[in-house]
Amino acid sequence: MTILSIIYITLAACVALGFSYFQYYVKSKRNGKELLILFILRALSVFTLLFLLINPKIKSVFVEREKPDLVLTSDNSESISHLNQENNLAEIASFFNQDEEINERFDVQNISFGSEISTKDSADFSAKQTNIFKALDAIKSSFKKKQNATILMTDGNQTLGRDFQYFSALKNQKIFPVILGDTTKFPDLSISKLNVNRYAFLENKFPVEVFVNYSGSKNVASRFIISTNGKTVFSEDVNFSEENRSVRIEANLPASQLGTQTYSAEILPLENEKNTVNNQNNFAVEVIDERTSVLILSSIAHPDLGALKKSIETNKQRKVAVKYTSENNVKLNQYQLVIFYQPNNNFNNWFELIDEANLNYFIITGTKTNWSAVQKSLPFLSKTGSNTEQDFYAEINPNFNQFQFEDIGFLDLPPLQDKFGDLKIDTDFETLLYQNIEGVSTKDPLLMIAKNNDRSSAVLFGENIWRWRTKIFVENQSFEKFDNFIGGLIQNLSSKKKKERLNIEYESFFYSNEIVKFDAQFFDENYQFDPNANLQIELKNDSLNSALDSRFLLRNNFYQVSFNDLQPGEYRFIVSEENSGIKKSGKFSVISFNVEEQFSSANFSKLKNLADKNESQVYFPDQLENLKSELLNDNRFSIIRKESTKSQPIIEWYILLFILVGLLAGEWFYRKYKGLI
Repeated sequence: MTILSIIYITLAACVALGFSYFQYYVKSKRNGKELLILFILRALSVFTLLFLLINPKIKSVFVEREKPDLVLTSDNSESISHLNQENNLAEIASFFNQDEEINERFDVQNISFGSEISTKDSADFSAKQTNIFKALDAIKSSFKKKQNATILMTDGNQTLGRDFQYFSALKNQKIFPVILGDTTKFPDLSISKLNVNRYAFLENKFPVEVFVNYSGSKNVASRFIISTNGKTVFSEDVNFSEENRSVRIEANLPASQLGTQTYSAEILPLENEKNTVNNQNNFAVEVIDERTSVLILSSIAHPDLGALKKSIETNKQRKVAVKYTSENNVKLNQYQLVIFYQPNNNFNNWFELIDEANLNYFIITGTKTNWSAVQKSLPFLSKTGSNTEQDFYAEINPNFNQFQFEDIGFLDLPPLQDKFGDLKIDTDFETLLYQNIEGVSTKDPLLMIAKNNDRSSAVLFGENIWRWRTKIFVENQSFEKFDNFIGGLIQNLSSKKKKERLNIEYESFFYSNEIVKFDAQFFDENYQFDPNANLQIELKNDSLNSALDSRFLLRNNFYQVSFNDLQPGEYRFIVSEENSGIKKSGKFSVISFNVEEQFSSANFSKLKNLADKNESQVYFPDQLENLKSELLNDNRFSIIRKESTKSQPIIEWYILLFILVGLLAGEWFYRKYKGLI
């Protein structure tokens, strides 16, 4: 309170006393005890009123003790239970959570981590992956405002994320690794990495790349084996020494059977090897038959023929034959797709033959196309107009959803040429590319696809597509973008898959550390995507006698559902749409693989490097008292006393308003009682 406020309060007291004295002792002719009571009530009420008007500020001093944080960071991954360190971790956490001196000095916080961070009080050691760097980085971000010590309780075996041994803490943070697990290095062989494609083509060979590591000091020999269904399909002798600790093995395995094929890669264990779990790694490959033979049929020579052949054959599973209509030795049953290039009267018999063979076809028209012949063979397709040639630029249809493809910059590509006229299409189709004439979108198709039950067809209204391939090469020094687009189109057209209202996308196998995910699309009776569908999935594993069900969630223009932690085995599923009753079933495999069980000891060297980089040291579970002493004796972790001053105006003391009202009311009632009113 300031001196000026004290002077005002003193004057207020004098005014209150003077006013009351004048009111009851000067003006009034009465005397006695009742005047004294009235005098006191009036003086107090006037003083209270003036005191509130002066409104002095009262300052209060608050003292706050700010403790540093002690963050107990527990490894919640399966490798802790694999190394039998659950009890050690629980005892360390209990020691610091219950110690009185620690709790007097620190605010103790508990977090656990696997691939993600959790604030659960207890660990269940169920995490399938370990990301130590992510945990340390999260602590760095969350506790950057105060001094903090982090006790990192882990075996140091990280399976995910950036290498934690190079993590740099802030100046206000100190990291104390506590090592869980045996740090003794036993002789051990392990498969550290296995690389293989998820898919292989039938009757081809697929590569498998394996890295086998050795920890030990003696010269040892072993044998690497890949087997399937109990039969060895590859083997190789390998030798290791203290200098030669890693061997790369490459095997080329035959893909001789369609479907998902599971394999086991194993490095035979050494004598008395402690951890043999990491000697084996299961993997799977889905063998598919994508061999496609395409016939290009033409009556004229044109650069488009060669461009299409080269583009399609960039996929080694596809073969293209270019034939002319005058040839008689063409066997249509050898092909899955026929491309009619600029058809004319010479094509009439060929259209009849592909109808009989029920083959899919792709028509490319141009300036040499005879539209009368086209209409005769394909009554649903006609074009009326003059013989004037017209340039057509390509404009992508953003709503096309039959298959995924990249916008290769269609609007900037050279125009295609065809005859000018009005198109008439009397069948269901979907436009992939629109015609754009001199910058004006016509919404007429330049490239369209029609599906009639199990038969597909497409029409490109324009020749000189070879210029597209050339332009893309000039801009990108590669034909890849164009070839991928043509490849996707050919794959879609050569497929005999029927158009269905319910489509499901999923992998035929998953590893046990993966999320099992399903994507689905549901279409209404007009084959338009239905965002109001009610899709459910039911999973069953007969050998485990287990069943799961879940509901698909809408994600933009598709539905999705996922499952975590499925046990290895064979699963069957049924996806159903409740409103329509449409159902679809399938099966997949979950292959056993646990990366957390690949370790036989704690990673002392990385935890030591982490401690050294952050000017700390590592501890073991039997050194908790030493760690406690380090924490309590470190001056950086002292309790900080913070004083704060708060000024409060007296008018905010609402009790004074009640006192003022009480004094005035008391005076009034007393005067009334004495008959002075």
